[in-house]
Amino acid sequence: MQIPISQRNSNNHTAIVIGSSMAGLLSARVLADYFTQVIVVDRDTLPEQPQTRMGVPQANHAHVMLAQGYRILEELFPGIDAELSKAGAPRVDWAKEYTLFGFWGFHPHIASDLITHTCSRAFLEWLVHRRLLGFENIKFRQKTQVHGLLTNNQNSQVRGVKLYNSDENKQEELIADLVVDASGRNSQVPNWLKSMGYPAPEQTVINSFLGYSTRWYELPQDLQLDWKALAVLYKPPHNKHGGVLLPVEGNRWAVTLAGIAKDYPPTDNDGFLECARNLRNSAIYDAIKDAKPISKVYSYRRTENCWHHYEKLKRLPSGLVIIGDAVCAFNPVYGQGMTSAALSALTLQKCLLIQLNSSADTITKWNQNFQKQLAKVLKNPWLMATSDDFRWETTEGGKPDKVTRFMHKYMDEVILLSVHQPQVYKVFSEVIHMVKPPTALFAPGIIFGVLKQMIDPKINHNSQEVLDNSIKVVS
Repeated sequence: MQIPISQRNSNNHTAIVIGSSMAGLLSARVLADYFTQVIVVDRDTLPEQPQTRMGVPQANHAHVMLAQGYRILEELFPGIDAELSKAGAPRVDWAKEYTLFGFWGFHPHIASDLITHTCSRAFLEWLVHRRLLGFENIKFRQKTQVHGLLTNNQNSQVRGVKLYNSDENKQEELIADLVVDASGRNSQVPNWLKSMGYPAPEQTVINSFLGYSTRWYELPQDLQLDWKALAVLYKPPHNKHGGVLLPVEGNRWAVTLAGIAKDYPPTDNDGFLECARNLRNSAIYDAIKDAKPISKVYSYRRTENCWHHYEKLKRLPSGLVIIGDAVCAFNPVYGQGMTSAALSALTLQKCLLIQLNSSADTITKWNQNFQKQLAKVLKNPWLMATSDDFRWETTEGGKPDKVTRFMHKYMDEVILLSVHQPQVYKVFSEVIHMVKPPTALFAPGIIFGVLKQMIDPKINHNSQEVLDNSIKVVS
């Protein structure tokens, strides 16, 4: 939502964003509507062409922005969908053109509006960065690290940041009205708060010990396929390997294999193919066995769920907000990270708009409310990720309670039902893409279908008139 210049805060306000992750870039876009100057600080050199940065090693792996995330992206950057099409990023209907081999076999194909572009993370971040360069009030400070916060004498207000430029071997101070920490999993804000006399936020870590191996392939020209994207899921408690194949710009495939419970996929050429061949279904192996690899096998294993509970802090210095993975990082296997970043940016936008319309004289006293509102946004993706991770007995950070165990059983039945009932699969896909809340899976028709299935597993799954009518209630 573009805020007219006439409605922006007329004072000469500056905002600093730490980190040019997707959360940082989208935050900068939102802040540009409210601040005279927005400065994005990053330790890397931001590339002039799409390429993986040293500070984002996970970009070598398959990434997905879910349908909800793309809708927000188009809202913030009108026309970016057309740019992605022009750049050759494939367009995928995730209910029709995505072949999913799940817990109970292949899911049906059904037309939907869950349509996005699939592209590399490096390309998407580069495209968003290039869009931001067109904003006169957004500036980037590259090869620059933030070494600390500047505060007033009482440490009650953050007034800016301490910077170090590695190229110039130069330290400086940068004054700002608002500092947004989007520096990711390695955020130093908990340490900075402790040094200022504030308690560090509580931390919840749930680790299923998942690891990735990814290889990029040239898209075969003569291969006839009835799908665009493909995934084979692992299945608890014994089958620990899964994989995904995504088409991306440049006529390439990104193929990522995942292993959970420390059963990590191989990182050598032959082992990678053998792992793909031994998945629960051979579809990925069949697609890549004769394809031309164009990269080495990349590995990544820092995948634990980690939530810093800033929303629970009773005190937080004004002029500081924390966003993205610096607050809550998810197991990336569920593909929620970039979409959660987009939802978080919208939350920042809403809180800024409320502040703009309030009678307050400054913009520095609303940050605790933002952290509380952000926690509400993060609750659903967190529950979805951690609940699935708790299916594995080796997961550390807690054990599934009775509610979680019930949800596992209920979701198993929903997933089985969705294999036979296309309309259930459509709702299931909408929940996965964060277009609908998880409560949509408790629509009367779906509950009825689950109960009927549990009573008589041999029911005719094609008899779905009651189910379809009930689903329309939540569509």
